[in-house]
Amino acid sequence: MTKPKRKASSARWLQRHLSDPYVLAARRKGYRSRAAFKLIELDDRFRFLTRGARVIDLGAAPGGWTQVAVERVQAGSAGGGRVLALDLLPMDPVPGAEIIIGDFLDEAVMVSLEDTLDRPADVVLSDLAPATTGHRGADHLRIMALAEAAYGFAAQVLGTGGAFVCKVFQGGTESQLLAEIKRRFASVRHVKPKASRAESAEIYLVATGFRPAADRSTETVTR
Repeated sequence: MTKPKRKASSARWLQRHLSDPYVLAARRKGYRSRAAFKLIELDDRFRFLTRGARVIDLGAAPGGWTQVAVERVQAGSAGGGRVLALDLLPMDPVPGAEIIIGDFLDEAVMVSLEDTLDRPADVVLSDLAPATTGHRGADHLRIMALAEAAYGFAAQVLGTGGAFVCKVFQGGTESQLLAEIKRRFASVRHVKPKASRAESAEIYLVATGFRPAADRSTETVTR
């Protein structure tokens, strides 16, 4: 029997993937995914992954963002931070990170996270994305539902001054959700990292300066 021919579109994707400079760089540096460079870009610009910070990485598998978070907060070292990586899928260990398998919307998982951290988190990361359907409107609704859930989680676990970084789709964050995030954070920005593929509709919301009691006098929004 002869092997079935690969579809032309699949072959083009594979060729592009294998020649992608971020894929090649991820292999050289030992990152599990090219997505690591998106977080690196965002943190280089906004400096939310500080040494000693306590970080929760939602939808962490395969672990590229977790690896970057561990490096930047120096998790596992004396005086360093802590990184909790959470996903529904099993995930290979990341030295310096604590991995929790479960749904962050599950109350038992929430209690476990709070007990593990023993104080509020400094950063919540979410690179969560739903399976796409190809229908722009439906896909936008799906990812916004995930973003809303991730924000609701962040609002429960973040301490004063904390940061929330979340994937959304172009078109930005829905107005009602954005208004709520602006009410709780001093600064909110939408950013498309250079490491994000040009044809991808993804952008990232970066919210810093979390405040349990809203103070609108200092709010800023930049696109």
